[in-house]
Amino acid sequence: MEFKINLNLRRVLIWILILFLFLPSLIKFLLGSTGVVKELPLSTAIAEIKEGKVESVQIRGQELILLYPKDAQGLQLIGTSRKEEGASFMDQLQKAGVDESKVKVEVVSQDFINSFWSVISLVLPIVGFGVLMFFMLRKQGGGADMFGIGKSKAKLFAKGKQNIKFADVAGVDEAKKELEEVVDFLRNPKKYGDLGARTPKGVLLTGPAGVGKTLLARAVAGEAGVPFFSMAGSEFMEMLVGVGASRVRDLFETAKRANPSIIFIDEIDAIGRTRGGSGGFGGHDEREQTLNQILVEMDGFTQSDNVIVLAATNRPDVLDPALVRPGRFDRRVTLDLPDIAGRKAILEIHKKGKPFIKDLNWNKVAERTVGFSGADIENMLNEAAILAARDDQKEIEMKDIEEAAMKVKMGPEKRRLQSKLEKKMTAYHEAGHALVGHLLLGTDPIHRVSIVSRGMALGYTMSRPKTDKYQQTLSELKDEIAMMLGGRAAEKIVFNELTAGAASDIERGTILARRMVIDFGMSELGPVSLNQTVDTNAWGYASGDSVRLSEAMQSKVDIEIKKFVDEGYRLAEATIKKHRKILDKIVDRLLKVETIEQEEFEKIVGKVKPAVEE
Repeated sequence: MEFKINLNLRRVLIWILILFLFLPSLIKFLLGSTGVVKELPLSTAIAEIKEGKVESVQIRGQELILLYPKDAQGLQLIGTSRKEEGASFMDQLQKAGVDESKVKVEVVSQDFINSFWSVISLVLPIVGFGVLMFFMLRKQGGGADMFGIGKSKAKLFAKGKQNIKFADVAGVDEAKKELEEVVDFLRNPKKYGDLGARTPKGVLLTGPAGVGKTLLARAVAGEAGVPFFSMAGSEFMEMLVGVGASRVRDLFETAKRANPSIIFIDEIDAIGRTRGGSGGFGGHDEREQTLNQILVEMDGFTQSDNVIVLAATNRPDVLDPALVRPGRFDRRVTLDLPDIAGRKAILEIHKKGKPFIKDLNWNKVAERTVGFSGADIENMLNEAAILAARDDQKEIEMKDIEEAAMKVKMGPEKRRLQSKLEKKMTAYHEAGHALVGHLLLGTDPIHRVSIVSRGMALGYTMSRPKTDKYQQTLSELKDEIAMMLGGRAAEKIVFNELTAGAASDIERGTILARRMVIDFGMSELGPVSLNQTVDTNAWGYASGDSVRLSEAMQSKVDIEIKKFVDEGYRLAEATIKKHRKILDKIVDRLLKVETIEQEEFEKIVGKVKPAVEE
């Protein structure tokens, strides 16, 4: 019955549209105005009326219609003429001496036609739009779903359609163990239910970009064997109010129907930011309504739902406290940059499918990639393969990996045209960094020195720790500042001149000195946090307690910062003056080969940097 009603309405709508399109022709036909039509000037039309060539004349508003006698084929010639400014048609015909007894002159009223067109132009669009809306509302169920925009856009990964497993994820063993428990909850709910344990409502994955948050979630989808709904936080947002909340409801209803299941929301900070940042203007925005709906859905779970929410973000500091409390996100799993063991495991995964030389030292590669995330390592090996293919190699060598690592972190090489003096100054600058960094005990071993430009730098000096470091002492930080200022000290000693190339070194050294004073409490001001902060919400509005320094204390802070920087510069200057001959040797070699690796550098310097005690 419903189908027949819809079908009839469709037919009515189609006929209304057809009538609207062909109505002008239909009216002319009904009025008898059919035949061959020609346009005539008004003076010509009046002359032909006077001469008796016309059977009858019709006056229709602003138009004069002349009906001529039909020809042998039955066709009738019709002449039309538009009204000119001045007297009416009747006045002009009478003035011209037209005999109405010979020619029939008829005035046709336009009131009906004008009224008809007014009604049609007003009613037809409303009727058409109403019928269109009727069909859409009946089809979609009304509300925000009328165009399907209120439906969630989550991707469903059914069992067997996700090939990534936990074995494909490395370097995040602690996080992987937490999520293995979640998977076991879904696989064996009875085992935990017998002990009174409830299923975790949510797991929040946090950590810097590239450490594998999304990859780990995809591994959960592959291991769980249950429906896995994946959606990005930004996909909930639209300009239309209520759409985000509608998509949240639809997503959770779908997941509940498929329980046990997992919902994964990537980059949840797009919708999970702290509420109340409207700046005093009041009201709720679309993002807040979406967040409120998520809070309700997560808190409204029952133990029988068996729906777990995974979420990932690298901005956990901006999330609303109500979102991350126990009962919603019960677990917060933090993923860090991988240590050396983790990097080895990541290398084992990503080197598959790529041909490497047999004697490649993977331990050295793992040591070389300190500070690399899993994404950086994958990108490095991919770039190494591209470099090898570019050189028509059959296998990937260590030099390709080294160049790829530099390319990932600093960008490709740039051969800038420099004068001999500029090149020499760059060489002394980088040699100053390298010499000070090598001779001071608190710095890391020098890995490479180069005067080949990369990115914005004319040259670079790279140092790397032999093992992963998680703490730094006061003496190590002082030596690090001295190494940063070694380039400026070398310029001053050798050329008695200063260059703008030290700007980045000075900035980094000053920032480190500042942190030593205000954050680490390493200055004579004592173990006091002097960081001038104002607690704000995600929109920059002040909230809570603030820490502000007096002008007197700020002056003392500035003095202590300058002390650390000056001390580092003096140490760098003294080291370079004492070992000036070694500095010149490094520069001579740099000007010849442009890049010096660690082994060659240590031969030039003449001593191996002592290892840090473990």
